[in-house]
Amino acid sequence: MSREDEIIKERLKKLEELKKHKINPYPHNFEKKNSLNECKKSKLKTKVATAGRIITIRDFGKISFAKIQDSNGEMQIVFQEKETPKEHHEFFKKYIDTGDFVGIQGQIIKTKTGEISILVKKLELLSKSILPLPDKWHGLQDKEERYRKRYLDLIMNPQVKKVFEKRSKIIDIIKEFLKKQNFLEVEIPALQTLYGGAEARPFKTHLNSLNINLYLSISPELYLKRLIVGGYEKVFTICKNFRNEGIDKWHNPEFTMLELYQAYADYNDMMKLFENLVEYTAKQINKTTKVNIQGQEIDFKTPWKRITMSDAIKQFAKVDVKKLSEKELKKIIDKEKIQVKGHSWGYYVAALFEHFCEAKIIQPTFIIDHPLETTPLCKMHRKDPECRLIERFEPFCLGTELGNAYSELNDPIKQRELLEQQQQLLIKGKEEANPLDEDFLNALEHGMPPTGGLALGIDRLIILLTQQSSIKDVILFPFMKPEVSEEKK
Repeated sequence: MSREDEIIKERLKKLEELKKHKINPYPHNFEKKNSLNECKKSKLKTKVATAGRIITIRDFGKISFAKIQDSNGEMQIVFQEKETPKEHHEFFKKYIDTGDFVGIQGQIIKTKTGEISILVKKLELLSKSILPLPDKWHGLQDKEERYRKRYLDLIMNPQVKKVFEKRSKIIDIIKEFLKKQNFLEVEIPALQTLYGGAEARPFKTHLNSLNINLYLSISPELYLKRLIVGGYEKVFTICKNFRNEGIDKWHNPEFTMLELYQAYADYNDMMKLFENLVEYTAKQINKTTKVNIQGQEIDFKTPWKRITMSDAIKQFAKVDVKKLSEKELKKIIDKEKIQVKGHSWGYYVAALFEHFCEAKIIQPTFIIDHPLETTPLCKMHRKDPECRLIERFEPFCLGTELGNAYSELNDPIKQRELLEQQQQLLIKGKEEANPLDEDFLNALEHGMPPTGGLALGIDRLIILLTQQSSIKDVILFPFMKPEVSEEKK
């Protein structure tokens, strides 16, 4: 029998003994009057009633010490002969293990070592744990195990809890910033009869009551644009998107996105809004625009650098795409063995940028003026006589894009033409192409004002602002490959 099996056996035995003595090891409630944070700030001899999980135990016979943990942190509790009633000290020694939840009443004291503690006067078992916690001193080190068993990660690694508290504050700050600028927060359906708004493979499901297929949202874009058509001038949503694609340090199949639309604006307005939003959020959460991550100092101070995609390729790859034909670009693509999503000048330019440039863009930078082929939802560039470019930008930082933005296409005839082309690509087997959404086109045909739109990857921004190394570090329950037992194998 392993040591863990022995511990489980001992704890189950304690449970049976408690039940024999008619002591409920899982009572319904406890009146917790004080958090541990409040207890630490209380004056000596103050009476307190608090509760939490026992993390460590040290027993020295006439005196026992334990660490108790709640959502605020940890604190020492003390059981002392002649000070703690004998029955409560004995109950603690006999029945309480690390991992158990307890309620205690006592008073604030300072120990001989100077540590502010709670001298226990009364103890109540609130929840008996059966499985032991990981070793306190070695903690939960294996990252795979930490992500898979986040509940243990939060117990054993308090700094992890701080990351997710920061995440919540960041989202609140973003909402506060937008609402101050009169953006209305709205919700869009996660289950959709047609997906669209991004180039991505969707998750497909089935609605039994209507016997129809549905898709999980890959983007809120087409719904938010319907609201602009309907008369709202500034709308945003922070929602879950679902894309049936790869998993890596920047990607999770389910992720959180901010998307917003502003009537009478264009992509220049969206650049200003984007950089101001990120700078404001960084200052509010970290009191500075700078973060140190992966050995790099990143500064979100505005204004951010702006560079066209073609100029970025010229800078990093020494290739002037504006002077090269489609055939000449194809030679470079073939020589470098670069994968492309399609075969035209625009697809080749986008592929060259991804191959040569993305990883080298460290400081916050707007990559502007993308090829037409990269999206069917954006206006043509007003200063491009060859009609090869669109008014789109992507903000890059630390080698990855943080979002996406356009001067939104509001010409219903041109939009239909582009979505019909996408529909043909879909029919030919391009899974990431946009399907033809007749209701969305019908909305555009009723008229949509000039509009600027932008999307911001919330998880990616949080990675940077909390100085983490992976998207799995900022999602409480990241997607993990299911464990398969040896027996099932």
